Amino acid sequence: MEVRINKFLSEAGVCSRREADRQIEAGNVTIGGKTARMGDQVSDGQEVCFCGRPVQKEKEMILIALNKPAGIVCTAEKREKNNVIDFLHYPKRIYPVGRLDKESEGLLLLTNNGEIVNKIMRSGNMHEKEYLVTVNRPVTDAFLHGMANGVPLVELGTTTRKCRVERTGKKQFRIILTQGLNRQIRRMCEYFGYRVQKLVRVRIMNIELGDLESGKYRDVTPEEFKKLKQLIAHSSNQPVRPMEKPQKSKRKPRNSAIHGTYTVVNHHIDRENKNGNRKATD
Repeated sequence: MEVRINKFLSEAGVCSRREADRQIEAGNVTIGGKTARMGDQVSDGQEVCFCGRPVQKEKEMILIALNKPAGIVCTAEKREKNNVIDFLHYPKRIYPVGRLDKESEGLLLLTNNGEIVNKIMRSGNMHEKEYLVTVNRPVTDAFLHGMANGVPLVELGTTTRKCRVERTGKKQFRIILTQGLNRQIRRMCEYFGYRVQKLVRVRIMNIELGDLESGKYRDVTPEEFKKLKQLIAHSSNQPVRPMEKPQKSKRKPRNSAIHGTYTVVNHHIDRENKNGNRKATD
């Protein structure tokens, strides 16, 4: 039976398919002693080497939940300072399921199974991720409404999907997303003139952070994994396309909540600027 080289590496627990593609392009993968090319197939019994080392298929599926502290970088790149792999010192090769900003905290899954990574993280699969966010100013109804109904992010060239948002404290709210844009929640808040002071991911699909201590990890339970498999059974497992690194915008973020007042009108938010003109922000 033949399998694509990027899938082979993913299933062997070496890296995700996306990272495998990068390493293949860099010439770091060989099949039967020959440098692999994108799309090459691996047959049973063929020797595959990654960065000069033979690859053995991982038989045991690993899936752990970590409460990531702030300051840890979600990457398997060992040359990256404060990377999550060095932080964990896990005895087997694993890599993170998606990313959580360096400044952010909370639930991060790590695995040796690339199929799970792709099925959970692919935006089109619409899987939920839940966050508790603390901001620098009181949370208003207008702010919650604006966050829930899609926020234009000019620097990323897109508008966020509608999502569920609820106030949980004077300066805190809960938000449930089905996409994972670069620094999405922080950018959304900045659009309305808010600054995130603390961001904690508390749930990925059916797996919850619970009372897991910061910096500690646990195995995902058999019951959690069974439910997770049901939830991703019909999800696409195509590799997540890497986003282009956004260019720094020279435009100032919208500090409308500071320089103007919001009014909820016909299910959108109008901003009244200093001149009395109104501009829809949805």
